[in-house]
Amino acid sequence: MIDPKDLAYCEEAIRHGSLSFHAASKVLPKKVRDPALALYAFCRLADDEVDLQADKAPAVLALEERMDAAYAGRPRNTPMDRAFAQMVADFNMPRALPEALLEGLAWDAMDKRYHSLSDVISYSARVASAVGAMMCVLMKIREPNALARACDLGVAMQLTNIARDVGEDALERRIYLPLDWMQEAGLEVDAFFDNPRPTKAVRQMVRRLLMESNRLYYRSEAGISKLPLGSRTGIYAARYIYAGIGSEVQALGYETITQRAHTNKLQKLGWLARSILSTGVSIAMPQSAVLYAKPLQEVQFLVDAAAEQASGKRDWSDKIVLAMQQLREGDIAKNSSLVR
Repeated sequence: MIDPKDLAYCEEAIRHGSLSFHAASKVLPKKVRDPALALYAFCRLADDEVDLQADKAPAVLALEERMDAAYAGRPRNTPMDRAFAQMVADFNMPRALPEALLEGLAWDAMDKRYHSLSDVISYSARVASAVGAMMCVLMKIREPNALARACDLGVAMQLTNIARDVGEDALERRIYLPLDWMQEAGLEVDAFFDNPRPTKAVRQMVRRLLMESNRLYYRSEAGISKLPLGSRTGIYAARYIYAGIGSEVQALGYETITQRAHTNKLQKLGWLARSILSTGVSIAMPQSAVLYAKPLQEVQFLVDAAAEQASGKRDWSDKIVLAMQQLREGDIAKNSSLVR
């Protein structure tokens, strides 16, 4: 059981760092909400540790050490680390899931760019769908079809984030738009960084991302009815709140270079009410055939990992090992150049 003081610290971190999740978590049952707060707090910590650092590689490598310690039952003596380690132990969390998140952060640290939409989805699988799969584990859901739909929701949410943050990312010389879309539009990435403008071509790319996210939001709903009844409202809320961000982007004419889409408390209350209604409907309606849609190829490894019961197994793919090795080598090379 997670220490109440550690849990309170995690909740406060989420309240300030992730307003959308904090709102959605309010309607989760305590037995799911408490470990979910520990999970999201650690994920938020991981994201901030990397995102806020100019030199990201050491931050990712330090997170790897913290994850190792948590899975060894010897977490660093901080509220988030202790809560995360307890969550791992309580729910037999497959190690491959948080490691997938770590790989996504490693890609960020290497300033990786993504050639195709499939590549962007692969990134989204790691930084978002991995969290969705872990949420299923917290709800004791290991059924592959339900896991696949949870991964759909994670990808949809991340594509929404990418669409919303095109301008902010460009200012940091980051890009998550598919490079083949940029090439089709005749846009060179470095020139775009130097002068990001909300051209028709850029707005069209944002629109295409949101079209894909909306398709996946629709697919994800079929899996929510497979969740425990008490958890459905919270997951519906997450789905509607993030889709609502996409709707705000649409209302801005897909212009996310000089503007940032925002939602307000009244809108969130409306989506929470809709979530309660959807939960009631999910009880009465027959199961949608969409539940059985084939998983996205890019998330299949997460579905397989979450369906496994063994948490201690270190099941890194060759790609994950390579990502961490590249980070270490790059960090060593950088430090060596500084002392010459």
